[in-house]
Amino acid sequence: MQINRRNFAKTLGVASLSALMLPKDIFASAPPFIKSKGHGKMKLTFKPYPLQMQHTFTVAEYSRNSTPDVLTQIEYEGFVGYGEASMPPYLGESVATATKFLQQVNLEQFSDPFRVDDILNYVDSIALGNPAAKASVDIALHDLIGKLVNQPLYKLWGLNPEKTPYTDFTIGMDTPDVVRKKTIEAVKMKENLKVLKVKLGRGHDQQMIDTVRSVTDLPLYVDVNQGWKDRNKALDMIYWLKEKGVVFVEQPMPKNQIDDMAWLTEYSPLPTMADEAFQRLPDIVDKIHGVYSGINIKLMKSTGLYEAKKMITVARALKMKVMIGCMTETSCGVSAVSQLAPLVDWADLDGNLLIKNNPFVGMKVIDGKVTLNDLPGIGVKKI
Repeated sequence: MQINRRNFAKTLGVASLSALMLPKDIFASAPPFIKSKGHGKMKLTFKPYPLQMQHTFTVAEYSRNSTPDVLTQIEYEGFVGYGEASMPPYLGESVATATKFLQQVNLEQFSDPFRVDDILNYVDSIALGNPAAKASVDIALHDLIGKLVNQPLYKLWGLNPEKTPYTDFTIGMDTPDVVRKKTIEAVKMKENLKVLKVKLGRGHDQQMIDTVRSVTDLPLYVDVNQGWKDRNKALDMIYWLKEKGVVFVEQPMPKNQIDDMAWLTEYSPLPTMADEAFQRLPDIVDKIHGVYSGINIKLMKSTGLYEAKKMITVARALKMKVMIGCMTETSCGVSAVSQLAPLVDWADLDGNLLIKNNPFVGMKVIDGKVTLNDLPGIGVKKI
């Protein structure tokens, strides 16, 4: 029986998302213990900061040794909030597009940084697209707010830091010798990882898994990055992966093969997680529910924390699994999304571990677990 993937969307409709009782943001107005007097002006600044990879990073569609990135700052009455825009090729953004967008952002018109809804609706309205550039403003604004009240975001949201999940470490595609070397390095990492993520989708998937399995029996997540085109072969592969200790399969088929993906999810013995198939909040109802088992939320797609938190609420209301992930990012972006970690099932937060030139320290992975600190805002310091 084929899943009627549109039935829910027709019944509920994007306009009815409010019926799922999306929470009002806690920052709608300044709390009484704010340090600021609230009479200043916010100033946004930004600069390109190319990220250098520890190893060549290979997925189903491409390889790269660096990732374009833009670091942002919002200054307000002596406080500074940090943000970033990481832009891997498939998102269609670049330093040039991010710079063009950020040059149009005028935050000086707002005297109260706690008016998050007004500020971020304005930022979103400047131009279509540009999710990573918008996320860089969102992250910096949330960091600023946390610093103004001297509290981490997860505490302001009432979340329990002990409920964070383990995070994985990604093993990109390569020759068996290199994959074996990368896996050995990962197993020996000081973070004491409890799970690995393996990139698949280039036709030698069983060899990749067998090579990793020759080194470790840790649980595995797999990310196909739209690499499988035939749903029957995909299903056979998922059954094989289940026997190899795989927990879920991320983006197994191309995002435009919607009916094939819905069929695969219906018969798959493992959860299927959407990544490239969606970006913004309405996509969960329009494109994902009834097609995938869950979603992988990344701030660079969702335009930041404000919308990402709403995504979690909607996905939970629809009985979907939730994962938080990242691009290749500094500890700024990774620490920001980590503030949501107590709300999710799985985490893929190794982006800062994959680069050589991280300018921040922030969230740590301790005994494989996402471990939040007590630093205010998103929990980072500049090195």
